Amino acid sequence: MSANQGKQVLRLPKRHSRESALPPDPGEGVRLIRQQSLRAAVLASLIVVIVFSAAWALMSVAIGRVFPWLTLAQALLVGLAVRRAGRGIDWRFPTVAAIAATIGALIGNIVVAAAFTAGEFDTGTLTILRSVTTMTWPVFFDEVMTGADLFYAIAGAGIAAFHANRRLTRAQFAAVRAWQQSHK
Repeated sequence: MSANQGKQVLRLPKRHSRESALPPDPGEGVRLIRQQSLRAAVLASLIVVIVFSAAWALMSVAIGRVFPWLTLAQALLVGLAVRRAGRGIDWRFPTVAAIAATIGALIGNIVVAAAFTAGEFDTGTLTILRSVTTMTWPVFFDEVMTGADLFYAIAGAGIAAFHANRRLTRAQFAAVRAWQQSHK
């Protein structure tokens, strides 16, 4: 076979050939680094936790059952919100997502328990949440929180951390790497 043959229909395109690769641009790496926003990631995760906890409580009360595995769905949404809002590419964003998912699991369980308690006392959920004292917390952790909730919180933290970082193309990753190596 000669090198001058025409384009073959059944041949896959070469996406990783050395001839077509351009050197990475460190300026692109700087632009990607500057797009990161830790504040936006924290704010987005907080919004997701609040909205999801309220929706989880409403759904649980309407159905009459608690679904502890919804912690995993909340963690996925937290991770995706941190990715979208924070646009992060370093270790801080998975850490924020994991912490927010863990706190969100706790807040979600508190809100769901308060919603069920409010139904028993024929009052509002916010009234129950405002009436919480230091004597309430030991009872909550003894009667409401279980080992399954802890497992789901830890698994949710992993899911959120996995989905928190921005996905880069090969060219973007090479540009960030080139910028990092030029500033060592």
